[in-house]
Amino acid sequence: MRLFVALNLPKKERDRIYRASRVLRECEFPVHWKEPEHYHVTLKFLGEVAEDRLEGVQDALDHVASTTGRLDLAVEGFGAFPTIRRPDVIWVGIEPSPALRCLKQDVEWALMACGFQRETRAFHPHLTLGRADGEDGAGAFRGLDDKAANLTYQGHVTLRKLDLMRSHLSKSGVPRYTLKHSTSFEG
Repeated sequence: MRLFVALNLPKKERDRIYRASRVLRECEFPVHWKEPEHYHVTLKFLGEVAEDRLEGVQDALDHVASTTGRLDLAVEGFGAFPTIRRPDVIWVGIEPSPALRCLKQDVEWALMACGFQRETRAFHPHLTLGRADGEDGAGAFRGLDDKAANLTYQGHVTLRKLDLMRSHLSKSGVPRYTLKHSTSFEG
């Protein structure tokens, strides 16, 4: 099963983000937009995980959560990876606070003990709003930079749990996510 470790924002905040990004969705950009129930911060993508490894992963996440206090996140700004003029992913940003960076590191180290490779790329916390259709060239996104620059969004959320999510890919490649395990921050 395809798994990833995530922080899921409260429904109210996801709905606010969805409303704030409406102007982007209303444009004719070739983007597959996500529904707000799929907005999350991915801390670590695990890929295909055999059923017999699941308990070890859950135990590792339980341990991390037991030493982590509630997490306050600032949500702000719209952007794209790799660039706003030729995006693959359109996102809303999450401030990479010291507490969030520590949590990311703790998850990495705990899962290394379970046999997963440690991520070496820089951590850029975000919520994916949509994925660009790879068929279109840069010209298809003309004006996206202005639209994103003129959008303002600021939110603050307090999170109290760490989630293990399962990704189910449909025949068309669109993922659907289900909660596999959740553990509360106790530190």
